[in-house]
Amino acid sequence: MEIYLVRHTETVCEKGICYGQSDVDIAVPFDEVFGKIISELPSEAIIFSSPLKRCVILAKHIQDNIKTISYREDERLKEMNFGDWELKSWNEIPSEELNPWMEDFVNIKVSNGESFVELHERVGDFLVNEISKINQPIVIVAHAGIIRSILCHQNSLPLKEAFNNKVDFGEVIKIDF
Repeated sequence: MEIYLVRHTETVCEKGICYGQSDVDIAVPFDEVFGKIISELPSEAIIFSSPLKRCVILAKHIQDNIKTISYREDERLKEMNFGDWELKSWNEIPSEELNPWMEDFVNIKVSNGESFVELHERVGDFLVNEISKINQPIVIVAHAGIIRSILCHQNSLPLKEAFNNKVDFGEVIKIDF
């Protein structure tokens, strides 16, 4: 089955801001990049989206521009929860917190947030309990962390190599699941 992984477009946040599960808006104008995304998608699909507005705005646009079999927002598709780091500049995060996480982002949990392995587990739950039952094209509108996790599941990559999967804003990655 074909799955189209779509990362949301650029946000209104300045570069260098950690915004994980914060519900930030997307930058305007976005019509041109939305059109490019639509051109890379199938004409008919089931759509799943993160419930965060930077994904929902794009997912609703996709829903309006292709034949949608069904549309659903799923909490398991939210970006990593960065807890106390949300909406802080990466430079503002104390090095005694940031450095251990940078050395082992897979296992180290952000204060009042989650680790990448926890994100990966919820993504795995989504894949097993939602995607494995479907035999039609699927569009998943989500975040870089979620897409990297799905690619790790798909390619049996160790989680520590997740960032080897480059995922740009507005990028569409097609996989056969």
